[in-house]
Amino acid sequence: MNFDKRFASLDWDAVNSGLLARGYEVIGELCSDIECEGLLEQYDRPELFRKTVNMSQKNFGNGQYKYFAYPLPDLVRQIRFKFYGPLAKLANEWAKLLGDAQVWPDKQQNFLDQCASAGQTKAAPLMLKYVEGDYNRLHQDLYGQVTFPFQVIILLSEPEVAFSGGDLILVEKTPGMQLRAHSPKLKKGSAVIVPTQDRPVREASGWEKAEMQHGVTELLTGERLTLGIIFHDA
Repeated sequence: MNFDKRFASLDWDAVNSGLLARGYEVIGELCSDIECEGLLEQYDRPELFRKTVNMSQKNFGNGQYKYFAYPLPDLVRQIRFKFYGPLAKLANEWAKLLGDAQVWPDKQQNFLDQCASAGQTKAAPLMLKYVEGDYNRLHQDLYGQVTFPFQVIILLSEPEVAFSGGDLILVEKTPGMQLRAHSPKLKKGSAVIVPTQDRPVREASGWEKAEMQHGVTELLTGERLTLGIIFHDA
């Protein structure tokens, strides 16, 4: 089964329920081994990327990531395109819960046009590479005034085979409460949908906005690569 068929089988009511309950939702098998290997091979093709960032130089942690250039590779483009519509619908539902007047267009190109109007025209999907001792500090992927509320992270390496350690960590900050940490469990080819900036949390008085950040714990052994699908441009 290829990506298109796996994507078509997703239950978006269940996805939204999971996102509301936990602040993230894991998709157990989004990309096949062959698709993962094809994406891994792209990391060493400099012509596909517009920028390389060494995280230690920016005090972001240790490791390296590369932003894709336009036009995006076919599978990266497909993933970004297909996820946008359902996630835009969920984004608008979340905005209503929080009393936010923001409306995200149902067409990806209309959203990218909004990014361009704000001066954001550079592709933001990226690949991240960690080796032993690398880690990623808690952060949010915000590149300008136009943002999209969700992003998708796909693990391309097999845990406990290609690497150990290197867990994805989500930290949630709700006003008046201590921080809450989440650690979604991923395998090669699985994906997790996470909030880019915040999420609604139900309290006794109604829905509150919780700030979300994500990062990666120290890699103990091996090599870990991920694909990050960010929907707004930079």
